[in-house]
Amino acid sequence: MTYGTTGGTSGGGTGWHVSEEDLRAYARGGLPAPLLWSADTHLTACAHCRAVLAGVSDPVALDAGWERLDAELDVPRPGFLESLLLRLGIADHTARLLVATPALRRSWLGAVTAVLLLTVAVTAVHGTGGSPTLFLALAPLLPLAGVALSYGPALDPTYEMAVVAPTHGFRLLMIRTVAVLGAGLGLNGLATLALPGYGLRALAWLLPALALTATGLALTARLGPVLAPSLVGGGWIALLLTADAARAGGDGPLAPFTAAGQGVSAVVTALAAALLVLLRDRFDLSSRSTP
Repeated sequence: MTYGTTGGTSGGGTGWHVSEEDLRAYARGGLPAPLLWSADTHLTACAHCRAVLAGVSDPVALDAGWERLDAELDVPRPGFLESLLLRLGIADHTARLLVATPALRRSWLGAVTAVLLLTVAVTAVHGTGGSPTLFLALAPLLPLAGVALSYGPALDPTYEMAVVAPTHGFRLLMIRTVAVLGAGLGLNGLATLALPGYGLRALAWLLPALALTATGLALTARLGPVLAPSLVGGGWIALLLTADAARAGGDGPLAPFTAAGQGVSAVVTALAAALLVLLRDRFDLSSRSTP
């Protein structure tokens, strides 16, 4: 680096300054290391060289650089999940909307985990002689509740951002549904592993969970994201109470968890999924018309 000397400190606390040629190279970003490091250190303490640098710099380029720096500093830092989604090739706006899903937050997942642990504990206390009725009754409701929380202006704090995002409402709903189902079914599956004494009977929640979720989504297109899952959840509880009242002698599994009941759940899942596809445009229209 070429330095010019002065007889005094020139207000900068030094007796020498960076040459104008090097300052021009510094402004262009063409000053090589270690000269660049020396210039950086000198400029922090020398008002004279900073003034010269301002005079030889392109004001338009300098303003653009500050704008880029401000924009970079203002951009939120993506978390682990969002960074992972971006690495997988998911668009940034889709990843942001996905990680903002209320049902994927730690508070919700923690609450679901606590409920499942409590249910498993209560079920395990009764031994393996009977059927895990409490667990089977509760497990299908958790994915339904999670999906209900993932969409709609009343429950989603990022709903306004979702409305203006370049994403079809139905596609956003499906993305969030798959994510929530993955988390919910995964937690249910781990809870099932804690009930090895019941064997395959402990997996009888899976088809009802899919049936309830698909039915809730299909009805959401007409009834909204609050009323639809509420009615479906209430219907599930009423069905279990009716099946329990009709069960002879109080022994054996409830009707929804028998082979016939599992078949009905599979049929309901297929029909609800078909209805959901037919009504898919309603999600985009309703989201765009909501004030």
